[in-house]
Amino acid sequence: MNAARSGYRVFSANSTAACTELAKTITERLGVELGKSAVYQETNGETRVEIKESVRGQDIFIIQTIPRDVNTAVMELLIMAYALKTSCARNIIGVIPYFPYSKQSKMRKRGSIVCKLLASMLAKAGLTHIITMDLHQKEIQGFFSFPVDNLRASPFLLQYIQEEIPDYRNAVIVAKSPDAAKRAQSYAERLRLGLAVIHGEAQCTEQDMDDGRHSPPTVKNATVHSGLELPLMMAKEKPPITVVGDVGGRIAIIVDDIIDDVESFVAAAEILKERGAYKIFVMATHGILSADAPRLIEESAVDEVVVTNTVPHEVQKLQCPKIKTVDISLILSEAIRRIHNGESMAYLFRNITVDD
Repeated sequence: MNAARSGYRVFSANSTAACTELAKTITERLGVELGKSAVYQETNGETRVEIKESVRGQDIFIIQTIPRDVNTAVMELLIMAYALKTSCARNIIGVIPYFPYSKQSKMRKRGSIVCKLLASMLAKAGLTHIITMDLHQKEIQGFFSFPVDNLRASPFLLQYIQEEIPDYRNAVIVAKSPDAAKRAQSYAERLRLGLAVIHGEAQCTEQDMDDGRHSPPTVKNATVHSGLELPLMMAKEKPPITVVGDVGGRIAIIVDDIIDDVESFVAAAEILKERGAYKIFVMATHGILSADAPRLIEESAVDEVVVTNTVPHEVQKLQCPKIKTVDISLILSEAIRRIHNGESMAYLFRNITVDD
């Protein structure tokens, strides 16, 4: 296919070679060449982007995978989008499989909703559309002033379970916290399997964190308006860790959207082993696997961690052979093709519900 005649180009905004692998795979599926550009860091740390070909009047897709250096990747994306905007590109579509700062989508104490700030920055830089995958909170789509297509990786992970786990019919889908129960229920219903939920984990969940509405802090002997007696909210107290559901003699498959700090997954695996699970899998869309995650997984009761290639993790795979990868470039390339041709995206959301 002649990309110039077809009216669209695909660029990678990453300056590191490991992060361009997904972009190369997508362009191979589309039958086009990766757009010519230079993205690099100056000696003083500034990011520089140079577009090496004409993009006037074309639809431009920027594929940006997010490595460990998140802030550099964000700047690369912003600067490339602005460079394309000033080069008179018709539409600039960001393909961001893992959307950064998605965990900072709620007010925490005296912090800020950073995810909304990033959405505003992307719009200001010139993006007109975003393709992403499994947003941490679906409400994030409301932060944007332009269309967002939030694709799902679950069909690929479900296919992996059916094809790579021979006795998956003897499995049970596990939510490592009540917050993940809806996602786990979706997997369980599609695979016709049982469901288990771990309740009472040690760390705070997002709902338990102080959101700032108790500010200012209580002060002893503070002056209170006469006659005003507000009821005191009782403090939460987590019960001992329990597993709701039977996992004895079963394969336990823990599902989530992000696996970053793995301590909670390791703790969940230990509990499931104690309850009689003889094999434990962890399935997640985004395998960030920060810090000592590979070592902790290797030393844990987890038998296999399955993630997609939305985030580059080749180094972590070398450190831990338990980590497996599922390729999701097929759905991203199809989304690019449909958006450029003005075709409906409904085909990519077949049988997808609000809770998926």
